[in-house]
Amino acid sequence: MLGYTFKTATEEDIPKLLEIYNHYVLNTTATFHVKALTQGEMRDIVLFEDPKYQTLVIMEGEDIIGYVILGQHKRREAYDTTGEVSVYLSPNLVGRGVGSMALREIEAFAKIKSFHVLTATICATNQKSIKLFERNGYVKCAHYKEVGKKFDKWLDSVVYQKILDA
Repeated sequence: MLGYTFKTATEEDIPKLLEIYNHYVLNTTATFHVKALTQGEMRDIVLFEDPKYQTLVIMEGEDIIGYVILGQHKRREAYDTTGEVSVYLSPNLVGRGVGSMALREIEAFAKIKSFHVLTATICATNQKSIKLFERNGYVKCAHYKEVGKKFDKWLDSVVYQKILDA
């Protein structure tokens, strides 16, 4: 087995990141997007002008197998020390510990950038993602009922958070 490494996302990574993400868009409730994204839309999600935010690409050898995003939580100054985290992996890698490695890596980056809290918004039916965040010290702090509709079903979302310097 090859080791996993992380690198900062670049423009050249967009097609593979888009392929991974669109799998979840079209086949799951892991994201509340309902239509496949374009490369431009994906670029807006994963590339940041502000160096405080980051997308790390997960590599196995030369292959992109996933990514983890640390993005803005809300656009108000008081939230500047809170970030939102998302993890997307090639579907065959879910449950193999790669997500936990990705969270550790992005949390280390977040600490360097002086983040105090990280949040994750998850579809309430996405038990694999919920377990990933719980295993890594995130606690449930909100549950929103029927806030999304996908595949003709109402969906709840839950928010998990982790205080980094607690």
